[in-house]
Amino acid sequence: MPPHRQSLFRWREIPRSVWALGLVSLFMDLSSEMIHALLPLYLVTVLGASTLTVGFIEGIAEAAASITKIFSGALSDFLGKRKLLAAFGYGLAAFTKPVFPLASSIAWLTAARFIDRIGKGIRGAPRDALVADLTPAELRGNAFGLRQSLDTVGAVLGPLAAIIFMAALANNFTAVFWIAVVPAFVSLAIIVFVVHEPQQPPGSRAVHAPLSRAELGRLGTGYWIIVSVAAIFTLARFSEAFLLLRAQSVGLHLAYVPAVMVLMNVVYSLSAWPAGALSDSVGRYGVLSVGFVLLMFADLVLALGNSIFAIMVGVALWGLHMGLTQGLLAALVADTAPAELRGTAFGMFNLVSGIALLAASILAGALWDQFGPSGTFFGGALVTAIALASLSLTRKRGF
Repeated sequence: MPPHRQSLFRWREIPRSVWALGLVSLFMDLSSEMIHALLPLYLVTVLGASTLTVGFIEGIAEAAASITKIFSGALSDFLGKRKLLAAFGYGLAAFTKPVFPLASSIAWLTAARFIDRIGKGIRGAPRDALVADLTPAELRGNAFGLRQSLDTVGAVLGPLAAIIFMAALANNFTAVFWIAVVPAFVSLAIIVFVVHEPQQPPGSRAVHAPLSRAELGRLGTGYWIIVSVAAIFTLARFSEAFLLLRAQSVGLHLAYVPAVMVLMNVVYSLSAWPAGALSDSVGRYGVLSVGFVLLMFADLVLALGNSIFAIMVGVALWGLHMGLTQGLLAALVADTAPAELRGTAFGMFNLVSGIALLAASILAGALWDQFGPSGTFFGGALVTAIALASLSLTRKRGF
């Protein structure tokens, strides 16, 4: 292998526990997406739920996950331990998986979905802080890109596995839900037995009140600039549900609409690690700027395209922008936050991004109703341009 490629993909230098955390994410996403790809259909066709009920369940679940993230991250700083909370979050998700095939009512499924998302909220910030703790600063782009790539591989394989098993098992929802239990417990076993938390450096400062005004102030100007830029950017990156609706609006057959998510996630998974590795070599700002520009192009293609091919090109660009931004934003949080406050930093970052994503999706829906699909995607391109302009603030901080 040529020397320059060795210096870019420094996979041998990435700590074993970071690889393991990537596999933890892969197997849990595989399990979760197998269930989530089928759950709305199961609720409506088997249990007779209304679409309003489906929306209510999803809304509560995702809101719970967003709110939990800030507290779990802060708690990991207070305890000085990341793995314990991350493993608890993955364990909570794993042990709720058998409820899905066993549940006989909407109430049980609502509870299972709620607890599953609580588990996601608990594990997110401590896991990302653990990746940062395990990885030298010069390898953070590689590490976060690798974890994001493996996570997204699970998001690709989950729906595909659901399709294959539903076809093989004559649309037996319960049997497929039982199969989805297996990778969840594989994920839990890996984090418990393979991931090892590093020792805290001698003399590390104890954090007694991570969410106090004083401690949040210690996160620093650079961190809050990153959070602000990410929030503006997230306002432009609304729910991928609008990609599905856009594909359907140009005539893609309903049975093939899920292929939109498969394409997006394949491109996302293939680009996240190279983007992170490149950012370690050339800096975060340039790669992140390209990601912002790609989102503008994706929005314009999706706004103007009138064919299935054009929409698929826009979807692929959307996946590419995800690969060039999501891992890098996490790496920037790790770069700017004090080591002892990384859990709080990731929790606050995830909370603000979650609120911005909710606002973005509401705005996107309103634009769609008022101006049609073009209005939604033109609006996204405009907000992305604002986010790109605000990114110049991070350059002044030396990123």
